[in-house]
Amino acid sequence: METALITGATAGIGKSIAYQLAAKGYDLYLVARREKRLIEISEDLQSKFNIKVSYLVADLTNKEAPQNIYNYGKGLDLDISILVLNAGYQINTRLEDASLDEEEKCLRVLGLSVIMQTKTYLKDLMARGGGHVMVVSSISAFAPPSTEFAVLYGPVKTFMNRFVESINGSYNKTNIYATSVCPGFTITEFHSKSGTQDRMDKVPSYMKMSADDVASEGISGMFKKKEIVITGRLNRVLIGILKFFPRSLIKIIANALAGGRYK
Repeated sequence: METALITGATAGIGKSIAYQLAAKGYDLYLVARREKRLIEISEDLQSKFNIKVSYLVADLTNKEAPQNIYNYGKGLDLDISILVLNAGYQINTRLEDASLDEEEKCLRVLGLSVIMQTKTYLKDLMARGGGHVMVVSSISAFAPPSTEFAVLYGPVKTFMNRFVESINGSYNKTNIYATSVCPGFTITEFHSKSGTQDRMDKVPSYMKMSADDVASEGISGMFKKKEIVITGRLNRVLIGILKFFPRSLIKIIANALAGGRYK
């Protein structure tokens, strides 16, 4: 049975993707740090959708994690046809105040783990005749960089979008298709866990999307083999017009909408 690997699967967008792919009949291989949540979600998915759910507790700040995730799935003889690389990380301090270790962990989760996990599965995807790679990115890849905190977040997401383009350029001929899903403000645990809930609370409700809606648009775009999926009509409009405005004006507008993100 075809199986989808999902990192960061115990909350937010990753959890929503898990339930929606399960509803489509896919078996799942879930990866996250919280074992209790993994067990609860795995049992619920199996009960509701009559699918097979495997899981592994793994911390993607560990450089050995991508290979360990691959090895464990290989040992279970899972037919991985979809990679959903969703795990998130954000540092809620200015660049000069964050430790080198913390910045390295951020880069590993948001960037290196995505690249390495994709790399571990490329030969298997080619051997099975193709598959999909979904990278959960962000519209911050297109927006002006933050001048207050999480300085690396937008640049890394831009890098991930380019990585997706490169995978498609190199592997579409083998029926491997990569999709970068770029949500805007999404209602998840991410903000409370990263200490940015106060800023999220200041964002107008009309700019926020549910994790279920983001997951639905992302999955639809993935199966349509879209390279970039900007979720939400408003986000698509905003990103579409960014190129027509000077960066200085964009920062003023963004600061008003994002509760001080660009001050």
